[in-house]
Amino acid sequence: MRLRAGSVIADFLRAARGLAYGGRRGIRNLAAGLAIVAGGFAPAHAEDVILAFGDSLTAGYGLPVEEGFVPQLEAWLREAGADVRVLNGGVSGDTTAMGRARLGWALGDGPDLMILTLGANDMLRGMDPADARDNLEAMIEEAEASGARVLLVGMSAAGNYGAGYREAFDGMYPALAEAHGLTLYGDFFAPLLGADLESAREEYIQPDGLHPNAAGVARIVEGLGPVVLDELAELPGGAG
Repeated sequence: MRLRAGSVIADFLRAARGLAYGGRRGIRNLAAGLAIVAGGFAPAHAEDVILAFGDSLTAGYGLPVEEGFVPQLEAWLREAGADVRVLNGGVSGDTTAMGRARLGWALGDGPDLMILTLGANDMLRGMDPADARDNLEAMIEEAEASGARVLLVGMSAAGNYGAGYREAFDGMYPALAEAHGLTLYGDFFAPLLGADLESAREEYIQPDGLHPNAAGVARIVEGLGPVVLDELAELPGGAG
C-alpha cells in the first residue's frame, strides 16, 4: 500500500486544530511530524523549550540582558550540545503566590521542562512557609498537568527568623520533591557557598548583597547546568 503524503499532512493539520493552552508544544510536534513526512520518515528533532520560572534571580536583576541567568544558562546548555531555547519567566519581587497567579499564562508557551525557583521573597518578607509550600505544590501540579517536567530549585532561609522558621522553610523543598517524584537542586546559591563568605560576596554578589553578579551567575550555571542536562535526557526522545 502506498502512503499518500498529502493525506497524512491533512491528518496532521486536522489534529492541530483547536490548539490553545500549551499550543506551541502541539505546533512543534506537528512540525516534527510534517518533517518526517516530507523527509521520507527520517527522524526530526524540535528544540526543547525550557521555562525558567522565578523571581529576580531568574530575571537577571541588575545585569545586562546577556549576562543574566537565562541567557547564560541557554549558552551553557548549547555549548554542551543541547538543542534548547530557555524562556525567561522571572519577575523581580515575585513571591510564590504571585508566581502561582501568573503561571498559567507562562505555560502557554508549551515548555517541555520548567525550572521552578521561587520562595526567596516569601522568606525575605517572613511569610508562612506553609503558604509557600502550598503555592509551590500548586505550581508543580499545574506545570505537570500541562505536560511539562519540573525541576525544583530550593533556597535556604536566613537565620534571623529563628530555627523553627528555617527548618520549615528549608524543609519544604525536599518534602515537595519527594512527594512529587521531582529532581531537587538543593540551593540556587550552592555553587557560591563553598567559598569563603566574605570573598564570595566580593567576587560574586552585587553591591545590594542579594543578587549574583555576572561571574556569580556563571558559577551558578556551571553547578545547575549538568542537572538540567540530566532532566532534558529524561524528556520523551531524550536530550536535545
